[in-house]
Amino acid sequence: MKNIDTLLKESKNIHFIGIGGAGMCPIAEILLSLGYNVSGSDNNDTETFRRIEKEGAKVYLGQVKDNIADNTDLVIYTNAILKGNEELEYAKANFPCFERAEVLGALSRLFTNCIGICGTHGKTTTSSMTTQVLLEAGLDPSAVIGGKLPIIDAYGRYGDSQNFVCESCEFNNTFLHMNPDIAVVLNIDEDHLDFFGNLDNIKKAFREFCDLTTRTIIYNGDDQNTIDTLKGIEGKKLISVGTKDGNEWQAKNVVIPGGFHSEYDVYHNGEFVTKVELSVPGEHNILNSLCAFVAAYESGADVESICRGLKAFGGAARRFELLGKYKGVTFADDYAHHPAEIKVTLEAAKKMGYKHVWAVHQPFTYTRTSLLLDDFAKVLSIADRVVISEIMGSREVNTIGIKATDLSEKIDGAVQLDTFQEICDYVCENAEDGDLVITLGCGDVYKVARMMCEKMKNE
Repeated sequence: MKNIDTLLKESKNIHFIGIGGAGMCPIAEILLSLGYNVSGSDNNDTETFRRIEKEGAKVYLGQVKDNIADNTDLVIYTNAILKGNEELEYAKANFPCFERAEVLGALSRLFTNCIGICGTHGKTTTSSMTTQVLLEAGLDPSAVIGGKLPIIDAYGRYGDSQNFVCESCEFNNTFLHMNPDIAVVLNIDEDHLDFFGNLDNIKKAFREFCDLTTRTIIYNGDDQNTIDTLKGIEGKKLISVGTKDGNEWQAKNVVIPGGFHSEYDVYHNGEFVTKVELSVPGEHNILNSLCAFVAAYESGADVESICRGLKAFGGAARRFELLGKYKGVTFADDYAHHPAEIKVTLEAAKKMGYKHVWAVHQPFTYTRTSLLLDDFAKVLSIADRVVISEIMGSREVNTIGIKATDLSEKIDGAVQLDTFQEICDYVCENAEDGDLVITLGCGDVYKVARMMCEKMKNE
């Protein structure tokens, strides 16, 4: 069978199975904009499903083999499709089929300035920042992002330029299908151990991603795992960023006064460049924004436009997303699902002057919860009040017997409640005027955040 690069060049009619997915929709949008005839199906009638229909795709609700036209040249599917799916089984038996990650890899090779942003934490925020900065600079990027960017109200876009910002995920070695021109390595940490097994294998994957990069690697010079991973790389431009001395690009004179504001001075090789003001909270966003700064600068953006774009950036969806304030209680939602991510989110929240910070956490996958149980307990204890939901198993079966109470019992005063309704009622009855309630997790815990807002608003 022909490879995906060749097929994309020769195809005219492309069908997506799972077209409404957040990762699938922006790819479909880009292919539509490039002139392909796009069709697709989904089992869920979502905002993204209807969005791609309005943009010209022929869509089908429900997944049956009759959705695929006889003249289809190529079928793209998401690995979220379960085995035995009628439409996918029919497609694999009759048409060239490729998984989303393979197609994203092919797209990375269509652009002359693909910016692949990777790292265990911070990918979505940094990809969003970089996209917004390039838009502000008039460089009209295409983008595929893991969260919704408010300025475009979407998970991605097609732009009339050779700039392509692509969030590059390490899970299942997805990012190894790509050949970015600029790689941004934010950090390397233990995660997805159900797939990688150990930190050494994670480092090997990131090293291979960097080896696949064609031109420039922008990396976190404060992170030892990243430094170790990049040792010995030759033939590429290496640019270190961070807050410590010795980095080529450095954030100095950092000021984080609390609230949704921080600022710092940018230095390049020891020389002052500019002052950056941010409208998102947390020390972690200093590094995220500096990486976005350098990626945009290397792509031709001017310093003034970069600063404007960073100041205007108010966050991506589900990244410390403020949902509202009701009866004196502020509600927010965050995608954090790894101890390192939860730590920086809660530390930022604690500096914001609220009376009490509530952490409502949904553990995600049995293996991650079990392997990092003590780490989760330690970082969640940063909050003043902790509520733990049942574990969301996602793709896993609980063969190890881990329970949500195993986590809650390690946290002083924590409450474990299984259902979202129980959590909603408990928090709404006990949260006080001046408190911040933040839901944490990459599953569907955002639903309880909205339930709490609705309950408080109605009261």
